[in-house]
Amino acid sequence: MSTANDMNVLADRFMRAIETGDMDTIRACYAPDARIWHNNDGLEQTVDDNARVLAWVTKHLPNRRYEIKSRHAFDGGYVQQHVLHGTLKNGEPFSMPACLVVTVTNGKIARLHEYLDSAHTLPLRQA
Repeated sequence: MSTANDMNVLADRFMRAIETGDMDTIRACYAPDARIWHNNDGLEQTVDDNARVLAWVTKHLPNRRYEIKSRHAFDGGYVQQHVLHGTLKNGEPFSMPACLVVTVTNGKIARLHEYLDSAHTLPLRQA
């Protein structure tokens, strides 16, 4: 059984790795067979698929930061609300609220469900 502290340490490590574009640490946070699902398309991604998306975000939103609004650990995972902030390449500010529901097995992210409003992604996709 993982403690709330264990969940917070993993979640902080994962979010810092995304902010800094540290793909090795991102991959290390995931179980090898982890699945990542997004509500906007209903599809599951593998770790490799997700790494490609995060690399794209790193390229197109180079100064990202996450504002954690709330995080609640539960036995076997955590739920987190956050806002992704950054500046688009055209100089415009960007922000996107999202919610993660994360299942953790053996100290690694086994499933991650990300909920976001796809309308918020449009400025990033157009940049």
